Amino acid sequence: MSNLPTEETVLSVEHYTDRLFRFTISRPTSFRFRSGEFVMIGLPKIESQKKPIMRAYSVASPSWADELEFYSIKVADGPLTSRLQKIKKGDTILLSRKPVGTLVLDALLPGKNLYMFSTGTGIAPFASLIRDPDIYERYERVILTHTCRQKSELSYGIQLIENIKNDPLVGDMVNGKLLHLTTLTREEHPINGRITDLIKSGGLFKEIGLHEMHADKDRAMICGSKDMIDDTANLMKQFGLSEGSNSTPAEFVVEKSFVG
Repeated sequence: MSNLPTEETVLSVEHYTDRLFRFTISRPTSFRFRSGEFVMIGLPKIESQKKPIMRAYSVASPSWADELEFYSIKVADGPLTSRLQKIKKGDTILLSRKPVGTLVLDALLPGKNLYMFSTGTGIAPFASLIRDPDIYERYERVILTHTCRQKSELSYGIQLIENIKNDPLVGDMVNGKLLHLTTLTREEHPINGRITDLIKSGGLFKEIGLHEMHADKDRAMICGSKDMIDDTANLMKQFGLSEGSNSTPAEFVVEKSFVG
């Protein structure tokens, strides 16, 4: 089998702000992945390029979906996103054949509560996971936190949660199990501040009605900026949780190869 990327078709594009958008592409029948993994995607090369520019993107759709969904930032002078943000239905996207990643259920030991800490487009792998029935069979509570700067940047996650409630596959499973907590750092909001500050102060646990985290029952996944990942991982260690991987499952995992 060739290792070259496959050429897929853009099926839909939705813009949320001048910095954020989502898009879906066709899924080749041979493409298999675990919910939460990422993959390299790109655009056909232009004359000034020797080869296509490929970047890591978490797949935001669950492993069972017929289409592949992605959630992206827009960077005016970004090598890829400067072009990617202009895609439209019918355009071609290059898709690598090998998904990878550590934000998968198999990298965690069994537990009671699963926390998903995200900032910005770091919500993408969790958009995949919370649409996977397996997560609700493994955990009693799934807590998704999403921290952004402005209210408009929360739209993707809010829309996602609303759609899940009506999803024929997992809609009935999320009731009473899935908690969605949003925080903002630059605009007034019912909950303000960085998620790390809310963890340290205990405000997070008071808000969701759960005790502080403990290695016996709590598990966590972390995806966001590098500083956020490092700071949140350190907090997990203070609670007694240890970092896991695909080869050695433990109490929390981070995505070191993808920062959104």
